[in-house]
Amino acid sequence: MAATLSLAVLLGGGGYWAGTNNLGSALGLPGMEIAVAAPRPEQAATGAVIYYRHPDGRPQFSATAKNADDGRPFVAVKESEDVSFSAAAAKPAEKATATAEPEPAKGKILYYRNPMGLADTSKVPKKDSMGMDYIPVFAGEQSDASTVKVSLGKLQRTGVKTATAVLATIGRQIRVPGTVTLDERLVSIISMRTDAFVDDVAKVTTGDRISKGENLFRFYSKEIATAGAEYAAAGKSDERTGQDAGSALRLKNLGVSEETIGSIAQTHQVPTSISYPAPRNGVILERMATTGMMAKPGDVLFRIADISNVWVIADVPEYDLASVRSGAEVTVSVRSLPGKSFKGVVDLIYPQVQEQTRTTKVRIELPNPDGLLLANMYAEVEIEAGAAKPVVSIPNSAVIDTGDRQVVIIDKGDGRFEPKDVKLGVHGEDRTEITKGINAGDHVVVSANFLLDAESNLNSALSGMTADEVKP
Repeated sequence: MAATLSLAVLLGGGGYWAGTNNLGSALGLPGMEIAVAAPRPEQAATGAVIYYRHPDGRPQFSATAKNADDGRPFVAVKESEDVSFSAAAAKPAEKATATAEPEPAKGKILYYRNPMGLADTSKVPKKDSMGMDYIPVFAGEQSDASTVKVSLGKLQRTGVKTATAVLATIGRQIRVPGTVTLDERLVSIISMRTDAFVDDVAKVTTGDRISKGENLFRFYSKEIATAGAEYAAAGKSDERTGQDAGSALRLKNLGVSEETIGSIAQTHQVPTSISYPAPRNGVILERMATTGMMAKPGDVLFRIADISNVWVIADVPEYDLASVRSGAEVTVSVRSLPGKSFKGVVDLIYPQVQEQTRTTKVRIELPNPDGLLLANMYAEVEIEAGAAKPVVSIPNSAVIDTGDRQVVIIDKGDGRFEPKDVKLGVHGEDRTEITKGINAGDHVVVSANFLLDAESNLNSALSGMTADEVKP
């Protein structure tokens, strides 16, 4: 072991002596001179001091100058000594310095604001209680105080999502109660236009169905008999057709049917009692005629209703009236007919609002060929409401409704967001109509928009302060 150490010392000393005395040149070996040349000195560190590290290289760092436990000072680390992964740092220091472009000036820093959007500012850089740096506010950034600029990382953390405003037809269902009623246009009242005696009444009662032309009763009227005799006499003799037409018109005005007038013209005889046929198909709602009674002009003898078509009167709340239009499709269901539904349309929106209930009656016309729907049935009505043509629409979650104003956050790109006051139209199941404020193709925020709105309100409030008020 001692011999080995002696040999190492001897070789090391010999090498040092050969290098200092340029033994390679003396022996004619130029490569030897290069091999023992003195190493290049390291380049001096440049840039500002960014932190301090432990003198022994331990994983201990400090933002300010301090001493280690043994009293030695921490070593200052400058910008050129720190690890950098940028493209410019990979180049030699002298080249990076020569080709580096100066960053564009952002303007004078007015103040620093809280990174969490709290109403707290500082005139010098500082950190909040969570260790986050306060954000500098430059003079050029105050031109549009309501605009919010958010970094890409913060956008991902807050979960901001956007959607596009598009032209679409908005629809939704309004569910309201209703009642089945008769179509007023299909109700007939049978009465006499002159004094008459009822001779015979058909064997029908209230609720029975009757067909058009079916005999209801027979009657005798002195005035009708006189007019009929004149018509028969005029037709039997060779009187002029003008008098014939006048007699026939008088019989029509007295309520005599066309069949009876034609029979008188052919037989030239007036029947003792005249039949009164049913004017339409329907259900007898009321029977007042009895055999042997005397009917005065205007007395109601029968009331008949055609139920092949019915109405449903629905009560629509006042705040839903703007969404209901004439011609809208309607689905009606009744509790007594489970599993069945009836399709109809909105026929009329009544021009008044009930003071007590603040509702408006809407009339819906329904076909009822099988007669399943009866008057006064309770109905559940679903009205297809919404805009009839495509309108500018956005998802419902994009609208921030404070009661006094409605706001939508617009994505202007590059992390910039701006609130816009809008006017709302029809509210659908998933989308809302926008009548004023944005156009089709605009990008709107549909998630985390309340955070952006709060940030915008803070910017607006700070920009409204005076110069002295901005300074903390």
